[in-house]
Amino acid sequence: MRETLESLVDLIKRHPKSGAILLGLVSAVGYPPLGFWPIALLALSAFVALLYHAQNWRSAMVLGWLFGWMHLTIANNWIATAFTYQAQMPEFLGWIAVPLLCVYLAFYPAITAAIAYFFGRSRGPLAFGVLFAGAWIVTEWMRSWVFTGYPWPPLGLMLLGGWERPGLALLLPWLGTYALSGLALLIAVLIVSAVRLRQRVWGLILIAAVTGGMLFPAGSVLETQQTEVKYALVQPLLLQDELHSPSNFERQFSRIAQLSAPGREGPRLVLWPESSLPDYLEDDYPQPYYDSATAGGDPAFARRRIASIIGPSSALLAGVVNLNFAANNGSVRAISARNSVLLIDGAGEIQEQYAKAHLVPYGEYLPLRNLLEPLGFSRLVAGSIDYAPGAGPATIDTRQFGRAGIQICYEIVFSGRVVDRSNRPDYLFNPSNDGWFGLWGPPQHLGQARLRAIEEGLPVLRSTTTGISAVVDANGIVRGAIQSGLADRLDGFIPAPKQPTLFARLGNVLPLVWALFLVLTSLWGSRLVALFSRRR
Repeated sequence: MRETLESLVDLIKRHPKSGAILLGLVSAVGYPPLGFWPIALLALSAFVALLYHAQNWRSAMVLGWLFGWMHLTIANNWIATAFTYQAQMPEFLGWIAVPLLCVYLAFYPAITAAIAYFFGRSRGPLAFGVLFAGAWIVTEWMRSWVFTGYPWPPLGLMLLGGWERPGLALLLPWLGTYALSGLALLIAVLIVSAVRLRQRVWGLILIAAVTGGMLFPAGSVLETQQTEVKYALVQPLLLQDELHSPSNFERQFSRIAQLSAPGREGPRLVLWPESSLPDYLEDDYPQPYYDSATAGGDPAFARRRIASIIGPSSALLAGVVNLNFAANNGSVRAISARNSVLLIDGAGEIQEQYAKAHLVPYGEYLPLRNLLEPLGFSRLVAGSIDYAPGAGPATIDTRQFGRAGIQICYEIVFSGRVVDRSNRPDYLFNPSNDGWFGLWGPPQHLGQARLRAIEEGLPVLRSTTTGISAVVDANGIVRGAIQSGLADRLDGFIPAPKQPTLFARLGNVLPLVWALFLVLTSLWGSRLVALFSRRR
């Protein structure tokens, strides 16, 4: 193994830019759906060695950018699929949009590489690598909020194991997602150090520890307690190319009704995905809006027929679109929409609602609309008005069905920003429409929902239009799932939450503390070692 890795590093050192691009590509295979984490960790190890041998910090920054550009382009290839489900722009723009987006995203690995080289290169390979891991934590955290944020995917996602094996992600309660990414890099650094110092024994111990942590059969060892709250989680298979066609509305509703109706005799919490209802269910809209989209042109009738499906002692959490209106030249017009979840009781009354706070640029609103619209750009989601953001993470009290924290679609990927910490929920409900996202998007989306479950100590219930729908316990173990491309339903009892984890109490302060620890260890660790060596 040592000879192979050294040969690979020597080859890459002779062609550093091409090597950075190649290693960025190879390291992306560590994410779902491939999950080739051993290959990804070796690629990260080679990249750390490549950075250390850069000519100067500017060269290191270029190599970091090239690595990040290819790594994130491959990992986010699913975005291009979204362009195939709209008619306003040519489909080929999707394959241009992804690498263009990653031109920006790659600046975060570039900055990380420059910082590590500038401050850590002179302190030796191990100190350089540790500083690189610490700086990565900070820049990945920054990527989650700068310019509204886009953290997909965090590097630590490759340390998440299979559905019954959370892998090293079980450390999330004490690390947080961004520090888990730092751990992935730290493992890569230790692999490089073991190879460089010819420490075969320590290298084998490291490999055994990482392999054991990733393959530990947690699903058969960690017990999951259940609450007494019964759920019926529906995946109706609403295909994306049919979803917004009015001619399909009643057929789609019939399908979701048939899946939901059995079992309505007893109390249960019914869960429907994002985009599951075309009807406008709120009162007091101008009548033409009801006539165009709502069953019978009557929101009260639409709510009553929903109640007849779920049963009188049940409640429903479902994804809908709500509208905001304003008077304009003597008429009342919709000025914006809300991507919402409604809590509807067994009598068909709306009890609570949540509006999505973290909207998708170009999906739910068009940034710089006045500039881009004349150039032919539009939203990927059907409709001419933009969505308006909600207030942020919220907990809905469903009474007998517990406290539900709501995160719509990709809101679930924002570590530390999914829970109302002043009103901690009993579980997270993550309705989503993953029909846009091709083959790579849904398993990565589910993986990041599992990360949230582990770090917050809360079960996550995902109902999606086309899959993957799942029930995830507070250890990140998938206790039930419906694969993509199926219409089906999951029934059971909601897993119990844990007591608030350390991350749940501290949020992203925790990974930043770990980043500070790694940085200080890098900057002063070598001095302490030298000092103790002289005293001895």
